Amino acid sequence: MKTDSSIDTYLHETREFAPAAAFISKANVNLAKYEELVEAGKNDFVKFWEEEAKKIVWRETWHTPLEWNEPYAKWFVGGKLNVTESCLDRHLQTKIKNKIAIVWESESGDIRRFTYEQLHTEVCKLAAVLERNGIKAKDRVAIYMPLIPEAVIAMLACARIGAAHSVIFGGFSAESIRDRVNDAGCVMIITADGGMRNNKTILLKNNVDEALKDNACPSVVTVLVYHHVGNKVTMEINRDVWWHEEIKKNSELDLAKSPESFDAENPLFILYTSGTTGKPKGILHTSGGYLTQVAATTSWVFDLKDEDIYWCTADVGWITGHSYVVYGPLAQGATVFLYEGAPLYPEPDRFWQMTAKHKISILYTAPTAIRTFMKMGDEHVLKHDLSSLRLLGTVGEPINPEAWIWYHNLIGKGRCPIVDTWWQTETGAIMIAPMPGAVTTVPGSATKSLPGISMYVVNQDGESCNSESGGYLVAKQPWPSMMRGIWNDPERFKETYWSQIPKMYFAGDGARKDENDNFWIMGRIDDVVNVSGHRIGTMEVESALVSNTHVAEAAVVARPDEITGQAIVAFVTLKNEAVASEEIKQELYAVVAKQIGSFAKPAS
Repeated sequence: MKTDSSIDTYLHETREFAPAAAFISKANVNLAKYEELVEAGKNDFVKFWEEEAKKIVWRETWHTPLEWNEPYAKWFVGGKLNVTESCLDRHLQTKIKNKIAIVWESESGDIRRFTYEQLHTEVCKLAAVLERNGIKAKDRVAIYMPLIPEAVIAMLACARIGAAHSVIFGGFSAESIRDRVNDAGCVMIITADGGMRNNKTILLKNNVDEALKDNACPSVVTVLVYHHVGNKVTMEINRDVWWHEEIKKNSELDLAKSPESFDAENPLFILYTSGTTGKPKGILHTSGGYLTQVAATTSWVFDLKDEDIYWCTADVGWITGHSYVVYGPLAQGATVFLYEGAPLYPEPDRFWQMTAKHKISILYTAPTAIRTFMKMGDEHVLKHDLSSLRLLGTVGEPINPEAWIWYHNLIGKGRCPIVDTWWQTETGAIMIAPMPGAVTTVPGSATKSLPGISMYVVNQDGESCNSESGGYLVAKQPWPSMMRGIWNDPERFKETYWSQIPKMYFAGDGARKDENDNFWIMGRIDDVVNVSGHRIGTMEVESALVSNTHVAEAAVVARPDEITGQAIVAFVTLKNEAVASEEIKQELYAVVAKQIGSFAKPAS
């Protein structure tokens, strides 16, 4: 392990890391295969994605692979499928049937495991409950749960009956729940009595009750509650039902029912992300194209093997959790590890203790987490045997070279490739990343576009920028997992993503390319702050601050932060009668936490 004082010298001496020979010999994609994929994607990207689509389960084959009416895409038109058959049913016909699909550990150390057969059964049970409670195809169901297996089961149960889920991160406030539920028109909320973090109970059901108070969400008919922590909750008659009691009402016929197939463009989920206005954007993703790309990229980027124990540390409330905790890994028959709790509880070595105990082989986490672990000290890592690890990944924000080197040397012991991935809620799946058995990695760079993907750095006129010259990160052609629009707001979709650069999708990020055509992501160039991988609109925070009776004006900007990447700084003008004080400062922190969530509070 290089010491901090030698990092600059080390980076100057060594800027590239070629795949290790031992890794290459067993990689899913070696250099020859990679070059073949790249060439096929360049020659005919539509045909290329058709070949990948054939690797998931279809009931009816598409008649048109792509309908492109800029900026709207439809992929695999005429094709029909049930997403859960690729993630569950097809594995039951193979040796994977008895393979562990999910390993879950609680903050207190409890462990539960589900085989693919058991997971399939639980999904079928809940799908029957949803249908009996009136949920039908194309309805929207909100999911507000802790990171437990039942959150995954809820997502898959919605997909099984063709309903679109809208997962709301458990850190969001009652007001944020209300906004998202009303925008999507959700008819059901699936929640839990509570969750655990830092040995404290998160009162999820109470937050839902607050969101629904005074009929504030008139579309909601049913609240389905999972009994998890055991804290006392109020159950409203004729609205709230217990998960375990509803499951008991199922019959054998419910579980034997064959799932219906749905159009490839049937909505799969709506996921809200911050924008440059105070209103979050409901990003809509559909079924066939989304599953095609997340399944393919899971195999390519993470080099999944049957024996791997795969841990993506994201919550399912974010797009990373959707694509690379649930749909991608399960479509590939992976064993997925889930942890409900804080990464430093009860001790700073919790991540590494679990990695060693469960023999995690693939770890995919955020640069913020890596920088936090660096700050805590190497001794917390060194006390554990991390020899099971063979691949490391990063997601959510650019990783600085120093953190990359620390991750590579201390966690990966210099033998684990690092896949630094760039993508967004809007893209649905990874767009830029190295294939670990073929691409030379560079600390701080996400390297190259994946096969079949057309990413460029351009100026405002859409002209490609020279090497080392910064510009706008864009996509020049459609891709299967791309967003299909902003829910209920087509004009905002066009204006936000397709009006900045002619004929191109603008990601909102600045970037540059080096002399080897590697992408270097330079961060947001719109009014969105990326804090620990969470995108937070500055106007959202400003709106929360000015709602306080003492505040006349508020302006929010980002500043660099060595741990979270960016931090929120708020400049507040008080009304004439108000006097700046610690009390008002705490009020402002509280109002942001109440209206958005604690993760959005200003750092200063």
